[in-house]
Amino acid sequence: MGLTYGYDIYLRPENVARALTEVAKLAPPERRAPPLTVTLPGGERVVLPFTSDFKSDPVDCAGKDRVTLDTSLMLPADEAVRAYAEEGDLPVEDGRVRIGYVYLDMFFPSLADPRYVCLDFWAATSRMSRLFEDSVGIREVFTDLAETAGAVGCLFDTGDGAPERVLWGTAPD
Repeated sequence: MGLTYGYDIYLRPENVARALTEVAKLAPPERRAPPLTVTLPGGERVVLPFTSDFKSDPVDCAGKDRVTLDTSLMLPADEAVRAYAEEGDLPVEDGRVRIGYVYLDMFFPSLADPRYVCLDFWAATSRMSRLFEDSVGIREVFTDLAETAGAVGCLFDTGDGAPERVLWGTAPD
C-alpha cells in the first residue's frame, strides 16, 4: 500500500455546511457530473460540485459515521505544485492546477473527539501524498479553509498512526 497523507480539519457540527461551501469554491469551474446534494445530520442541505462513490445520487449523512466525497480541487501553483503538474502533464490555469481525486471523508463524529466532525482530505496516490507534504500553497489552502470555516484545528496526517502535526489551531482533546 502506498502513502495516504492528508489534512484533517476538526470543527463543530454547526460549521460543517460552511466548510463544505468553502471547499466547493476550490472546485474546477466546469463539471461533467451533475451536482451532489448532501444532507447533513442536522438536516441542513448543501449542493456540491463533487460526487460520492463516483455518483451524484443525493447523500443523507444522518445515522452515518462516515461519508466519502470524491473531489477535484484547483490548488495554487507554487513550486511543488508546478513540478507535480509538469510531471503529470497537467495544465496551470490562472495560477492553479487541478488536483484530483482528493478524497474527503467526513466523520460524524470525529474519531478523536465526539464533540467535533472531522473533514479528512486525503491524497489518492503516493505521489499526491508527497505533494501534500511538500507544497506550502496547499498547506495554506487547508489552514485558510479551517480558519474560514470556524474550525478548532487543522492537522497534517501521514496515515501511519504517528501523531498528527498541528498546522493551525489546536488538536482535539
